[in-house]
Amino acid sequence: MSDIENVGDVPIDHPKSAPEDRATNGPLDESEANPVRPYVDLGGVKVLPRDGLHLRLEVEENTKRVVAVGLDYAKSTLQVQPFAAPRSSGLWHEIRDQIADQIARQGGTTQVREGTFGPELLAQIPVTTAEGQAGQMRLARFIGVDGPRWFLRGVIAGEAAADPVAAAKVEDLFRSIVVVRGNTPMPPRDLIPLRMPASSTGGQPA
Repeated sequence: MSDIENVGDVPIDHPKSAPEDRATNGPLDESEANPVRPYVDLGGVKVLPRDGLHLRLEVEENTKRVVAVGLDYAKSTLQVQPFAAPRSSGLWHEIRDQIADQIARQGGTTQVREGTFGPELLAQIPVTTAEGQAGQMRLARFIGVDGPRWFLRGVIAGEAAADPVAAAKVEDLFRSIVVVRGNTPMPPRDLIPLRMPASSTGGQPA
């Protein structure tokens, strides 16, 4: 999942793609979040702790840069990445097409369907076993939400890719994420910087 990171550099002017209730039910912008909730501060995103949730940071080997947040929950995984976005237009419609093209080049298949957050990609991605054997497929859901000056992408695998009960739990987790865009000028599609939690408990207020 983490090998699909580059969302391209072509300027676009697409409408935003997000649930109608995004500003109240998430994913939230930092300005919309409750400031007293005990979020784990990871820089570009904040995550609300919950029972059974395990957090992992995915680090680029060469640069040691944190490139994604991995959340293990409800026998599933949710990988999230926040990107800078234009103020008035969205990124998800074109990024979705680019992801589908990348997966097709890898020998996988995708289909667009309407989900909780709007259009999403249901993908069959080829995987290689530890023994080097190819031919197996992994089911994953690619979801995306355009917010104010940011875009949040999620990749869901495990039970939540197909089971409705697990899916509802992971979708609720995705909604609970807060994106911290900040005021630093950034080109659209640049990854908003992520970082390790400032403390071992991670229980910093938003």
